[in-house]
Amino acid sequence: MSGKHYKGPEVSCCIKYFIFGFNVIFWFLGIAFLGIGLWAWNEKGVLSNISSITDLGGFDPVWLFVVVGGVMFILGFAGCIGALRENTFLLKFFSVFLGIIFFLELTAGVLAFVFKDWIKDQLYFFINNNIRAYRDDIDLQNLIDFTQEYWQCCGAFQADDWNLNIYFNCTDSNASRERCGVPFSCCTKDPAMSLILNVAMMPGKNRKLTNRLLSTQKVASPSLRNGCRKTLL
Repeated sequence: MSGKHYKGPEVSCCIKYFIFGFNVIFWFLGIAFLGIGLWAWNEKGVLSNISSITDLGGFDPVWLFVVVGGVMFILGFAGCIGALRENTFLLKFFSVFLGIIFFLELTAGVLAFVFKDWIKDQLYFFINNNIRAYRDDIDLQNLIDFTQEYWQCCGAFQADDWNLNIYFNCTDSNASRERCGVPFSCCTKDPAMSLILNVAMMPGKNRKLTNRLLSTQKVASPSLRNGCRKTLL
């Protein structure tokens, strides 16, 4: 009696290597993000003192690189090896992991809509907490400046929120040169000054005049923006 062997459906080579190639790229991107995050922590001395991760009062942007890079690395590895070796366990893990991420995003969106007032309060608290830690970490400072410049906003509700920062608050005891001020990312550029600078920086123009105009622009652009909470939501 001849034995019968079950032969499963063959996977198309095009689909197999397309999934493999896509996940290889995804995998290397995850390694790059993770490497950048670990390098940034090493430069800050965090890797030599793990307890210092929680010392920063505000949000450490490096967490974005570490978490996103870690997730991309795991997904890319599972998808890459699973497609290449036709490993059903890794492919199922890859699919379930993607499903969980999609479900979490969907749940977060629904909860944000249902509890939008609570989300606004938490965002207000988050922004103000990072305003306090603005000068504590250069990465956080760059993130806040990018956010305020890109979304054209300042503070949580208004520019006065920067009074929460020890360098910008208006108390009489504050000896900082930035007292009663705001970061330059809060200010809008004067179009007239920008035009003058573009002309002054052309080849053959007086460099001393250009440098003087550059220093003047920082003082002559005090137009403040609205709060970031309203802009982001």
